[in-house]
Amino acid sequence: MNLPDIILVTGTDTGVGKTVTTAALTAALQGRGRSVAVYKPCQSGAAAGDSDTAEIIRLTGAVTAETGVVLQEPLAPVAAAALDGKALPPLSVHADRIRELAASHDHVLVEGAGGLLVELDSAGGTLADLGALLGPAAAFVLVAHPALGTLNHTALTLEALAHRGQRVLGVVLGSWPVDPEAVHHSNRQVLGSLRVPFLGALTEQAAELSPAAFRTGATAWLNGLPA
Repeated sequence: MNLPDIILVTGTDTGVGKTVTTAALTAALQGRGRSVAVYKPCQSGAAAGDSDTAEIIRLTGAVTAETGVVLQEPLAPVAAAALDGKALPPLSVHADRIRELAASHDHVLVEGAGGLLVELDSAGGTLADLGALLGPAAAFVLVAHPALGTLNHTALTLEALAHRGQRVLGVVLGSWPVDPEAVHHSNRQVLGSLRVPFLGALTEQAAELSPAAFRTGATAWLNGLPA
């Protein structure tokens, strides 16, 4: 599968490494000489200093990175927006901006909030629905964790994407332990045998590396990323 213009990064759950995977994808593509933009439809937790786009910029250097809506509380977007008294824009607004970025960059990486079916607007629209709006120019990368429970969560998310007719570029393990146990090796073997490609695994605590080391490591971690 060739790399699509738009790559939507989702996860089997929150905290699986979507942001660091988005940063690694950005760095790997920049290493190939591609221009990359990053778009985050909804950012929650701003009151605590959370900013995924700022983290991506820190790790990857000069990159266009935008957030559609910034919300204060560390909650799902609809709940956080209700507490902020803020109206969430419809998915079409995000889709229009992503298309604008795609017109001036080789690739746009879109990082979701939580898992695939977390609602991003008041009409119940999700990242899966955003992918449908963006059409054949877009494909998903699914970020999973390597520990117990990952096989079920990965299978459920892939089934949901297949049911919606969404293209999947592949699966990434967002954090591979320095000292992996038998369960980690077993899960990695199973994930590597799925019907979708296994794109690679990021080393544990990758975000704690220096930006230069992170950018160097990204290509090696994502050695299954197609041309």
